[in-house]
Amino acid sequence: MAATSKVSAMPLPAASTMQVAPPEWRVTIIEEGSSVKIEHEFGPARRAYLAISTKASTIVKMLWRMGADDPRKVVHGLKVGFALAVVSLFYYLRPLYDGVGGAAMWAVMTVVVIFEYTVGGSLYKGLNRAAATLTGGGLAVGVHYIASKTDEAWELVILNSSVFILASVVTFSRFVPAIKRRFDYGATIFILTFSLVAVSGYRVDQLVNLAQQRLSTIAIGISICLMVCMLICPVWAGSDLHCLIIKNMDKLAESLEGCVEEYFSGKEAQKARGYKCVINSKLSEDSLANLAAWEPAHGPFGFRHPWSQYQQVGAAMRSCAYCIEALHSSSHSEIQAPELMKRHLSEACIKLSSKSSGALKELSACMECMQSSECLSDMVKEMKEAVEEVKSAMKSLPTQCNNELGLEKDDDNMVMKRQSLMESMPLVTFVSLLMEISVKVEGVVEAVEKLGGLAEFKPSGSKF
Repeated sequence: MAATSKVSAMPLPAASTMQVAPPEWRVTIIEEGSSVKIEHEFGPARRAYLAISTKASTIVKMLWRMGADDPRKVVHGLKVGFALAVVSLFYYLRPLYDGVGGAAMWAVMTVVVIFEYTVGGSLYKGLNRAAATLTGGGLAVGVHYIASKTDEAWELVILNSSVFILASVVTFSRFVPAIKRRFDYGATIFILTFSLVAVSGYRVDQLVNLAQQRLSTIAIGISICLMVCMLICPVWAGSDLHCLIIKNMDKLAESLEGCVEEYFSGKEAQKARGYKCVINSKLSEDSLANLAAWEPAHGPFGFRHPWSQYQQVGAAMRSCAYCIEALHSSSHSEIQAPELMKRHLSEACIKLSSKSSGALKELSACMECMQSSECLSDMVKEMKEAVEEVKSAMKSLPTQCNNELGLEKDDDNMVMKRQSLMESMPLVTFVSLLMEISVKVEGVVEAVEKLGGLAEFKPSGSKF
């Protein structure tokens, strides 16, 4: 083994009044060869710079990938910047500033607060803010007018009591589910507006002018925000909800096929994990459905489109997804049935999974085109017939296994027969879950048919 010696060298600093950290390097001399290796050693500042640049590069790549996956997010950022630039003109330009007074900054704050990613989100916040500001400000002016007719002591009591009572009542009302779902933001703005106007009115003589200026600037901010949100590349919560349900239904069908394929073939199928997306989508579905209720008619979705029924469809799909999750867990259990038992039921089970997934795909196609299916009832009937075939195959399973094992009907082979029965239990569990899934699929069919009736889907033939 060659001996190695290391020589570290450092240049002397030049004579100067300033001390500059010199570069560092390491020289390695290999005695048995003629090679000389010079390794540069970075100082602390250089290492910090490299770490920061690496982190920044990672963040830039992540943001680039995010924008490439969904360009609408990039457009949303540009829309917010454009709306703020427009509303800021009321503060920068003297004629506009004189028209709205010193409350122009309220318009800027309004755009920042209510501009959301979807049209429904912006309408929800904008309309809630407008209604809450109008009612809260008007009520505060009325209370202030009544209080001003009394002496100073009673004026303070009336104003302070009104703030206490209304803030308490409105805050308590936010616990009501219906109010929390639709007007939670408006309740908050009502409390804020009433308190600000009532409290500031005690020291401000021109209370009506102050309230008028704030209302006008808030109205300007809401108008600009909604126009930019709805007219420039709008993102509709209703359309997103519709597409989300369709994608989840396709993933549910693929997941069912994948789980059965994994169980009988023993090969890993990546599509078998699609049920997880369906299980985890409840919050997104509820949020989009609530926001879609605020949106006007757009695209194929008319006025008062039954968005709440999409939540029922999603609930039926999640019920099916939970069964598929149990089916997936059963297929990966450590205890498995013998292969000869699996072969006996494989054909019937694969047929049932194919019919069930076919019905889900048909539903997905109907929702995508917003048209009813002429063959869906036949597909459900075929799925039920496949269930009966699986039941028949299950009944003949003990006889078939005994014949293949060479067991006759005598008492000497009772132990082996019982053992064979115990070994079939994992398969029985798997098949029972598969039949239960077919029942859940019927529930999804009923939910979609109800949606089609409420949304008035047009009659059409099937694509499949």
